[in-house]
Amino acid sequence: MKIINSEHWKRKRKYRKDITYDMIEYAIKNSNELRDKYWENALNAICRVPPSGRILKIVYKQEENKIKIITAFWLD
Repeated sequence: MKIINSEHWKRKRKYRKDITYDMIEYAIKNSNELRDKYWENALNAICRVPPSGRILKIVYKQEENKIKIITAFWLD
């Protein structure tokens, strides 16, 4: 699985340095694919990430073997 950053995520990344690519990959693999309410053709991944136990939400688009991260943030 190859992760590609969107322009929005590149800007937000500097404010959310505690969200690593390992956490993003873990959340995508261990959650159901949910359709996003606002973005067309986008999916959501919502997962509790160990060891902190915080809930991470990721909005992404899936293309063949690539995953384009639109945004990611903590829900709690």
